[in-house]
Amino acid sequence: MEREPTRVMVAVNESAIKGKAHPSISSKRAFEWTLEKMVRSNTSDFKILLLHVHVVDEDGFDEVDSIYASPDDFKDMRESNKSKGLHLLEFFVTKCHEIGVSCEAWIKKGDPKDVICQEVSRVRPDLLVLGSRGLGRFQKVFVGTVSGFCVKHAECPVLTIKRNADETPSDPADD
Repeated sequence: MEREPTRVMVAVNESAIKGKAHPSISSKRAFEWTLEKMVRSNTSDFKILLLHVHVVDEDGFDEVDSIYASPDDFKDMRESNKSKGLHLLEFFVTKCHEIGVSCEAWIKKGDPKDVICQEVSRVRPDLLVLGSRGLGRFQKVFVGTVSGFCVKHAECPVLTIKRNADETPSDPADD
């Protein structure tokens, strides 16, 4: 009798540092930790579920300093935002395939804390793994934390992975 693989959802996001089109430090660390400490060489025992939540600005625009002169400019902007998320997921899916662990990846739009919890309810993973930026108390009051919300509200066990001290930028909000 073959048993089902352990399904681990890893929420991933893009770097908040301007000009960086790659995974955030925290989500990359959480993903790497999952592969190194949990999956190890037992690739057939796990399935990695990669979720990226695209955050749309209040006005729906991510590029506030851009000039839009035609309807095609808006289409290009939407395609650009979509491709950013696809490139992010491609990075993580490629890593999974390199070591031979099964995975699925998808993108949702909305507030990350709400969408992650909704997707946990829908998909029912065995474990949710999140990166943590390590914000101080003052920053948490104004920004809040996705990981803190998910620890309280997700309908499965949640594991938060801190960044390594040498990976923390001077402003912890940068990720």
